[in-house]
Amino acid sequence: MTDLKTAGLADLRLAGGAQGFNWLPVFVADEQGLFEKHGIRIIYKRMGSVEKATAAVLEGEADLAITPPEGAVADFVRGGELRIVAANAVRLPMSIVARPGIGSLAELRGKRVGTSSLTEGTAIYTQIMLAVEGLHYPGDYEFALAGIHTKRWEALQAGEIDCAPQPAPWNFLAQDKGYNLLGEVCAAIPEIVFTAVIGKVSWLGASRDVVTGFLKALIEAHAVTNEAANHGITLPIFQRITTPDSESLARRGLEYMRAMGMWPEGLAVPDKALRTTIDLMVRANLLDKSKRGAAEGVFDRRYLEAVA
Repeated sequence: MTDLKTAGLADLRLAGGAQGFNWLPVFVADEQGLFEKHGIRIIYKRMGSVEKATAAVLEGEADLAITPPEGAVADFVRGGELRIVAANAVRLPMSIVARPGIGSLAELRGKRVGTSSLTEGTAIYTQIMLAVEGLHYPGDYEFALAGIHTKRWEALQAGEIDCAPQPAPWNFLAQDKGYNLLGEVCAAIPEIVFTAVIGKVSWLGASRDVVTGFLKALIEAHAVTNEAANHGITLPIFQRITTPDSESLARRGLEYMRAMGMWPEGLAVPDKALRTTIDLMVRANLLDKSKRGAAEGVFDRRYLEAVA
């Protein structure tokens, strides 16, 4: 029997790796009825890694993804169909967390660093931070594909890795348990397209109304998320997706992210943030420097302009 409440809504398959802390506005939009308001029903596809989320869009398994944009940039410069249509997060709310006994970034020489990918997100940020200390990959340390942040925390506790970039509030959780915070990623990389809404040209062009509805709903959800007065809405959701057993840790993490301006107003993709993303890919040898200028074309501004 058809659910009259959802009849007439357009299904949108939305992929992500962990669908965790940076997805807070998405879940706010869902629980506040904002997607439904704009004619959308979200079908969540949790892929388990950022690379798989990117691949899901490229292969047609998902319509859109909220994920680090490096995979879309790489695909674009190869002549592919992936595009960035909006930003989801433009700050890096994480610390380099090390096991007890390691007190500085310089002490990571010869150590195993946990990451979720070798080509996107955490691996790039870590390389940039360690390069400042004269440590370079490969050679000076080893990456271990430990998975998303929750899996990295398990690997740290099990002694399988020596350190990992960990987002709030897991960085604070680790600190409370005696692990060391060696540096704030946001201090080294102040503004970046941390996670973006990416889609495939062929689907985007054929689904403009769905894209528009989705972006309108997410813009409204970002406004709700960024307003401290809405803690009664946002904190329970954030706690559920981060630290279910600790409201205090969840509150600390949410306030930390909101204060740094993580969720951009209007889903804006700042030029500086996009250039930083591209420059870091070049520095991490994931993009030829000759492609730096051309890579900025990965952002298709038309969709945000249509909802402005």
